[in-house]
Amino acid sequence: MENAHHVVIVGGGFGGLYAAQSLKNGPFQVTLIDRRNFHLFQPLLYQVATGWLSPANIASTLRSVLRHQKNARVLLAEAVDFNIAKREVILDNGIVAYDTLLVAAGSGYHYFGNDHWRGLAPGLKTIEDATDMRRRIFSAFEAAERSTDNDRTRAQLTFMIVGGGPTGVELAGALAEISRDILKADFRNIDPADARILLLEATDRILGPYPAELSQKAESFLRDLGVTVQTNTLVTAIEKGAVTLKYGDALERIPCETVLWAAGVRASPLGEVLAKRSGAQLDRGSRIIVEPDLSLPNYPEIFVIGDLANFSHQNGAPLPGVAPVAMQQGRYIAERIIHRSKGKTTPPFRYNDRGNLAIIGRARAVADLGRIRLAGYWAWLVWLFIHLLYLVEFENRVLVLIQWGWYYFRRNRAARLITENKPDA
Repeated sequence: MENAHHVVIVGGGFGGLYAAQSLKNGPFQVTLIDRRNFHLFQPLLYQVATGWLSPANIASTLRSVLRHQKNARVLLAEAVDFNIAKREVILDNGIVAYDTLLVAAGSGYHYFGNDHWRGLAPGLKTIEDATDMRRRIFSAFEAAERSTDNDRTRAQLTFMIVGGGPTGVELAGALAEISRDILKADFRNIDPADARILLLEATDRILGPYPAELSQKAESFLRDLGVTVQTNTLVTAIEKGAVTLKYGDALERIPCETVLWAAGVRASPLGEVLAKRSGAQLDRGSRIIVEPDLSLPNYPEIFVIGDLANFSHQNGAPLPGVAPVAMQQGRYIAERIIHRSKGKTTPPFRYNDRGNLAIIGRARAVADLGRIRLAGYWAWLVWLFIHLLYLVEFENRVLVLIQWGWYYFRRNRAARLITENKPDA
């Protein structure tokens, strides 16, 4: 297929991978470029961070996923620039020419001008983030076990989660179960149930995009688990060993050794590079403002999807940065490329919102499925089914299902490893 239409996809996340797979039967040559050799199921990263799953349970190598797709190849490289006039992607190790370009480079966490907090309050976007967060969580209990100073012990057993969206809520619930259930017989000098877990949200309620009654239900579930939910709370300073919070006009400095960040996202810096080269506009989160068909203005051969795209043509507000959006956009771009090759037109992209889900510990979840709203055990079952379904490979589905079943019946998390990336002494 040397002369076939060449589709280059930057990013092996949900959007990029779904686009590549959807082009498997077309007369195209597909090149998928990613700086990682695996597709990561980010919605379950918090379970790696809390010792529920191992990293390999939620990651699939891109070559393995696409091994039977003869018109697709994978390049392990990082896209660093674009030559739009020549239709080329500039890589850190070469150049790739394209006929159609799809950029799905994702996003990272946004510290709202306080990037110096990054080392003290890690976010949760990569495998390394998850294992680092896991190290911090379980090391805090180990340090408290050795401590002989009561004030120091309280600080070591205080955990703050910044951001009351789905990631923050799920982290808080999992961390509460660790302290009050999983670790209850593991220590001799401390009671892990004494851990203080605070979930901080700047607005007036957690899970803001959800219906108010589900937000209230989620908060009730968290409080039942012992989590302190603080809304209308701003973080003004994070330093080693303490966090300063603002409620209205009041400030409070709380000793705390472990801060976990789940407050905001910012598009990949690659979006700024593409915008500079193409003249496209960026929003405040560095997302590229795209056309109704997800293309760039004046460049119908370049598409941007997922967390990198600001698509506001449906209801006036940008679509959320969640996996279903990227999946549907990836499939749409593939359909548009196929139709274009046949001289057909494609209507503008339209997102089909099938609802939102968030789990809050064992047998507790909330589900907004449009006309159907669930909370508790049945929402938890829906959450389990949907997340198993979205895992890319069958093997991962089996492994995750076994791990979930083991935890449900034995209340044990086997992946509680404390690992560090340090050179040998």
